[in-house]
Amino acid sequence: MRHLLSAADLSRETAIALLDSAEVMAETADRPHKKLPALRGRTIVNLFFEDSTRTRISFEAAQKRLSADVINFAAKGSSVSKGESLKDTAQTLTAMGVDAVVIRHGSSGAPHLLANRGWIDVPVVNAGDGTHEHPTQALLDAFTLRRRVYGHDSRCRGLDGLRVAIVGDVSHSRVARSNAWLLTTLGATVTLVGPPTLLPHDRSAFPVNFATNLDDVLRESPDAVMMLRIQKERMHSAFFPNEREFGLTWGLTAERFAAMSPHTLVMHPGPMNRGLEICSVAADSPQSTILDQVANGVFVRMAVMFAVLTGNEDV
Repeated sequence: MRHLLSAADLSRETAIALLDSAEVMAETADRPHKKLPALRGRTIVNLFFEDSTRTRISFEAAQKRLSADVINFAAKGSSVSKGESLKDTAQTLTAMGVDAVVIRHGSSGAPHLLANRGWIDVPVVNAGDGTHEHPTQALLDAFTLRRRVYGHDSRCRGLDGLRVAIVGDVSHSRVARSNAWLLTTLGATVTLVGPPTLLPHDRSAFPVNFATNLDDVLRESPDAVMMLRIQKERMHSAFFPNEREFGLTWGLTAERFAAMSPHTLVMHPGPMNRGLEICSVAADSPQSTILDQVANGVFVRMAVMFAVLTGNEDV
């Protein structure tokens, strides 16, 4: 695997191989010494043009556990603030001997430009581009779901037959897009739920179901419900009357959670707006996978970095 730009690019076989590789990486968590020498001597730059805490730290932890040298680049305070282009920034960094680039950018398609325009000749990993995709988040969500449903002995398995509801601000969510593609590729049935104004206009582009009534979806006892954050920073007009109405209609309230099947897992990519799209009772319950998702993100990103830098998804 040369690059990881989109979850839609992953075949079922490649996706399962990456999840299986992440299982091997996860075995290092219980060791006194967690580092592997797999990427010793390699240099990776984390090129973040958007603010990030979880994703940037998760990638950095993954890279360091594989013994890579890591350069963290933040656009604020850099030459980007002086007007330097993405192309010039990337070429400057790779001229310093960088072996791979992890990029988060506010513009959809920025990772594809780096990988496909010939600007640089190193692997590119998409850490989130605009409202387009976030493929490593989808992989870690699939990894978490597979583990919670099938246990630690889940290798070589997809998510066949599982039903997942993704709820909230779908239109602005790159997480929703990547999960819609990847979970479907792995055999799950995905339903995107939200107000009509926050669902995709072109629904034919997604191999999923759509719904606007969350209570109807929860009554069918899905295997997992993934709540999404309202991305106010990407909204330039009114998509719903007010936050209170949104929370009452499409949020996972304490009342909804109490009525929900005890077997339905509660997921959230973070950061959470407690009391808006998710209540604390649900977020902190045994059904919640939220902290598991954070921990598993390191293992999945270890698998991805190993794959793009060695050309092999299998460890």
